[in-house]
Amino acid sequence: MSIRVGSHAGLPISLVTLAAVALCAAWPLWPAHAIDTAGISIAFEKYTLPNGLEVILSRNPRLPIVTVNLWYHVGAVDEHPTRTGFAHLFEHMMFQGSAHVAPGQHLALLERAGASDLNASTDFDRTNYFETVPSNYLETVLWLESDRMGYLLDTLTAEKFGTQREVVKNERRQRVENAAYGSAEEAAWMKLFPPPHPYAGNVIGSMADLDAATVDDVRGFFREYYVPSNATLTVVGDFDPLWIKKAITHYFGTLPWRAAPQRTPIAPARIEQAVSVTHSLRSNTLPLVWFGWRSPPALTAADAAADILAAILSEGSSSRLYERLVREGRLAQSVSAHQQSLAAQSAFVIEAVARPGVAPEQVQSAIAVELTQIRAQGVTAAEVERARRVIQTRTVASLQSSARLADRLQFYNQYAGDPNYLSKDLARYEAVTPADVEQFAREVLSPEQSVSLRGMGTDQREEVGK
Repeated sequence: MSIRVGSHAGLPISLVTLAAVALCAAWPLWPAHAIDTAGISIAFEKYTLPNGLEVILSRNPRLPIVTVNLWYHVGAVDEHPTRTGFAHLFEHMMFQGSAHVAPGQHLALLERAGASDLNASTDFDRTNYFETVPSNYLETVLWLESDRMGYLLDTLTAEKFGTQREVVKNERRQRVENAAYGSAEEAAWMKLFPPPHPYAGNVIGSMADLDAATVDDVRGFFREYYVPSNATLTVVGDFDPLWIKKAITHYFGTLPWRAAPQRTPIAPARIEQAVSVTHSLRSNTLPLVWFGWRSPPALTAADAAADILAAILSEGSSSRLYERLVREGRLAQSVSAHQQSLAAQSAFVIEAVARPGVAPEQVQSAIAVELTQIRAQGVTAAEVERARRVIQTRTVASLQSSARLADRLQFYNQYAGDPNYLSKDLARYEAVTPADVEQFAREVLSPEQSVSLRGMGTDQREEVGK
């Protein structure tokens, strides 16, 4: 599971939990006593305005700050196959002014108010906009967010769209085309979820689709998805409970109702035959090895087993793949494993960068040996317990930040339909056994269902071949 990380203190939790957090600041340290996950909860209120906007409020007057986090339930999964990148494009368009906010003033007003953790992010399933401000500037934030929700199109010109499209294209060059492994990772993902799968492609979009897009295309996308009935507003921190409801009604309640878009459910699908890809890297780039599997959706029991296995494989210097590839084998510079939890079907990914002079086939073989061993012999109870406590403690520690807490409430609301999912989420990890991890490795991470990629520059192929 991946949830955006914030930076500010927020909801207080029990001293017992805090003691566990202090003992588990980083892997491989872990608390001497398990966390009482059943006793952890988040105080919040959820209601819906007549125009369909969901509102989640979680009050904590401990510090005079407040986080506003607005999730639009739209992401790359909702884009037309030939018009990719629109959800991410609005990360930029939404900061360019609206009917009552001059161009460039949205960010300027927030920065003058002392805003922190101020940004936006896009994924396959959602787009979010967030800021943390001193409590006395909360009304300013509500006004700004409501104005761009209701009146962005009033100032969306062809010139403004063209400028931001070029900004996005340049971002794609930096993050994908000119990044060391950006194009290789994109190629691997496209094999894992090839078109016409809704998760195909890159969230940032393709150059061809961005070039082909028109201002009318973008306007239509906004009208369909950026409506109150397709959004959830979460406010966490120091606010007056009576005032906040009146303010939200004042700024958002007057926006007109429009029906939320209807989506076709995505049916999970297996990869029936292993796919192997070779990708050319720039000549001065170290070899890359990438493995990917389609895995169970977010917040399922198997999703928790995937997180546990990812931690066992690559979390910290005592993890299995780190020991085999980096510390003992001296085959790789780095290695990581993670479960990218998504709504319809997730992705379990292992990625390693080889040391100079090491062929990617050697790294692939070492990873395959470790996975084969886990499928045959499983993992130990101690490994599962250590991974479980690290994940649970990290989750509980995140509740201390109003920004992280707002994101967690939003995450649970979107993926489980219930912001009050924390104890159930933690209980998923409590229930994972070594047999569950072994079953996940055997049934999900089978060689026949994998996508593998080897990336190497020309000069490295020559060096390795000597």
